[in-house]
Amino acid sequence: MNIRNILMATCIATASLGLIAMPQAAHAASVSDLNQDSDQAIKMLIGSNPVANEVAKKARAILVFPSIVKAGLIFGGAYGEGELKMGATVDSYYNSFTGSWGLQAGAQSYGYVVFLMTGKAVNYIHESHGWEIGVGPTVVLVNEGVAKNLSSTTMQDDAYAFIFDQKGLMAGISIEGTKISRIKTP
Repeated sequence: MNIRNILMATCIATASLGLIAMPQAAHAASVSDLNQDSDQAIKMLIGSNPVANEVAKKARAILVFPSIVKAGLIFGGAYGEGELKMGATVDSYYNSFTGSWGLQAGAQSYGYVVFLMTGKAVNYIHESHGWEIGVGPTVVLVNEGVAKNLSSTTMQDDAYAFIFDQKGLMAGISIEGTKISRIKTP
């Protein structure tokens, strides 16, 4: 199989997956489904990641997106719905939208959790009309390298984000911007 055939197959697969995924993303989950999925996502992350467990113990609030669907071929996008939890209580509901462009092809789903560590971070998400990751409070994406050096004494940033449960294949380099916006009850 030559590179042209691979590229063509990738284009067709991406377009097909995008068409399949879009109706699911466009259809809002019910409140009970979203609450259940969010609780399950947090339990799964904390149960499988000791660093996330330690961060969760110190967090003032948890913003959880249990399922994000992402697809792209040069231009791409990702969408998912989640909730802000203050202790055991759901404070409000949010959506996460990412637009991207660049050398990219494929489709995937994943979840992510942002642990809000400071009052500044919690106030910012409540008061802003949309939080653009990279603007406002400092968000540290926790990967294996960061996790090795993170402890309860070194946690100094406003928020820590963990990506988990990745499925599918999304390859390439892209420029992304994620915006988190408050939504009415889904």
